[in-house]
Amino acid sequence: MTTAVLAQGFNWTRCRRKIANISTARGIAAIVVFTLVWELCTWLHVPIIGNVPSPSSVLAALGRQLVSQEYWLSWRDSCLRILSGFVLAQVLGIPLGLLMGMNRTARELIYPVFEIMRPIPPLAWVPASVIFWPTSEMSMMFVVFLGGFFTVVLNIVGGARSIDIRYIRAAHSLGSSRSDIFWRVMLPATLPSIVVGMTVGMGITWAVVVAAEMIASRSGLGFLTWRAYVAGEYPLIVIGMMSIGIAGYMSSALIRFIGSRLTPWLRVF
Repeated sequence: MTTAVLAQGFNWTRCRRKIANISTARGIAAIVVFTLVWELCTWLHVPIIGNVPSPSSVLAALGRQLVSQEYWLSWRDSCLRILSGFVLAQVLGIPLGLLMGMNRTARELIYPVFEIMRPIPPLAWVPASVIFWPTSEMSMMFVVFLGGFFTVVLNIVGGARSIDIRYIRAAHSLGSSRSDIFWRVMLPATLPSIVVGMTVGMGITWAVVVAAEMIASRSGLGFLTWRAYVAGEYPLIVIGMMSIGIAGYMSSALIRFIGSRLTPWLRVF
């Protein structure tokens, strides 16, 4: 009975179709070809490769790292920093972006200050945050917050201002209240911009937290990569870079998945 219910709840046919999808096959083939070319270049000592370790040596080092507690603690610490700073950025950034996008007075008051601070790269805040905040964890959380905050606010403001005014006028003419217009017209119209801002911001936050960990931390994937560089452990450098890329991809994919469920009207097929 339980097995039947589980089989019914999990669509095996759909799962097999996704695995056998031509796009998935092409992606796997591209990774395999890239790895083979990389291995061949290291065997032939192609100058453009330099001292980059071969995939076989990286895989051997990866096998040792997978059973190392320190490696998984680095994943945990980096993910916790990303989660805390990114969630805080969305909690503050999404309401602020909606306010600036839908209220002209608020936009005229806040946007000039916002535009002065926005061009400052988040990495430029790292030394200042280390000085200003009492702990290194708070400084890294602040830098991650900045990486996700400005991007989502800017995308929301642009999305709100691009809404066709005829939709709002039509809602007014049909007797909709301001709250109805916000929840049924403005917010759904800006949801795609929110998702895009969150996706782009997630990529920025991973780049920022890695740099912050190299400067102000003794743990995390960034520190793991930097320590491998100092020690001359080249395979471990590649493992750290690959881990950061995989973590960033998984985080962005999760946001895109949630966004596709929140905006079903954007699905073409």
